[in-house]
Amino acid sequence: MPDGVRQPRRVFHYSNSHHFRRSPSPSLEPSLGPRYQPSRFGDAGLRILSAPHRPARHISRTAIKILDAPELQDDFYLNLVDWGNNDCLAVGLGSCVYLWNANTSRVTKLCDFVNDAISSVSWAKQGSHLAIGTNKGSVLLWDTETSRRIRTWTGHTQRTGALAWSSNILTSGSRDHKIYHRDVRSPNQYFRELNEHVQEVCGLKWNEEGTMLASGGNDNNLLIWNSHQDNLLWKFRDHTAAVKAIGWSPHTRGMLASGGGTADKTIKFWNAISGAAISSHDTGSQVCNVAWSKKTNEIVSTHGYASNSDSSSNQVIVWRANNMQRVATLSGHSSRVLYMSLSHDGSTVVTGAGDETLRFWDVFSTAEVIRREPEDRRECLR
Repeated sequence: MPDGVRQPRRVFHYSNSHHFRRSPSPSLEPSLGPRYQPSRFGDAGLRILSAPHRPARHISRTAIKILDAPELQDDFYLNLVDWGNNDCLAVGLGSCVYLWNANTSRVTKLCDFVNDAISSVSWAKQGSHLAIGTNKGSVLLWDTETSRRIRTWTGHTQRTGALAWSSNILTSGSRDHKIYHRDVRSPNQYFRELNEHVQEVCGLKWNEEGTMLASGGNDNNLLIWNSHQDNLLWKFRDHTAAVKAIGWSPHTRGMLASGGGTADKTIKFWNAISGAAISSHDTGSQVCNVAWSKKTNEIVSTHGYASNSDSSSNQVIVWRANNMQRVATLSGHSSRVLYMSLSHDGSTVVTGAGDETLRFWDVFSTAEVIRREPEDRRECLR
């Protein structure tokens, strides 16, 4: 091969990674022998003593799978990885969108825009429809089963780096500072424009009920919008850097977590119902993503630049949401962990970085599920 010509890399090629699962500890159930005095314990105490020992939960610090992702951009403001409810991973690589089927490991190239670059991808909550944002500001809707483009929306004048779904509503955020609501059933380009950010919109998340939208921008602001109306509920200005990382709690109604960029490095919790700030926690490094576990009251965050060149940069961290105590710190990426998504069953976390790899982490497969019906979710009280 001639000097200076790089051999092309295979998209989503497997790298070697081994997953060693620790064997559970033997049962430590107490023995109640003849010397046991039952009068010393009440009924509750007896139940505790007779319950089988539950081994401590183990989270492997090693990625269970690594895929090569050539041309995965090292850009904080983009959202290029999304894991759909159909168990298919969508990834924007350069001008192309690739799909990786988690069940079959099959890789498919969905589209190639040639003269444009991918800036965001987002699966609809149901079905096989994928929304794609581009560097030129277009938003497209594809049917991935037929590999057919269904819609093309315009309106944005600069790149569309953030997308979010609420039922049939697709919301897009752009470097032109604007947010558009688009109804996929309507022939109109958009039905509402939100124009409160003064710099690039890089984070968008609807809550589960579809009643509130959170948007984060390079203007360091986190905004909460009421449903699909042009009605700004709250403007949180406490972050001191761009707000890309946004996550709604699936366990406590109205609770929201957000993360700030390099000059901020904090994860903050908010009550989006009352507009109150709940708490703030310094993570020591740029917060690129934050997501709540579907199973436990824990959050996962991904990180980039640290305060210094120590080992806290480029990590994936699992926290207890109630006190922000670290549950696990996962290392392996050699550059900022800019992209993250959770599997549909909530067991696995996939992360992407500027090192052009996708890494899969078995974080929640052994977690005990919080058993609470959606309609009975606690409300954020603070």
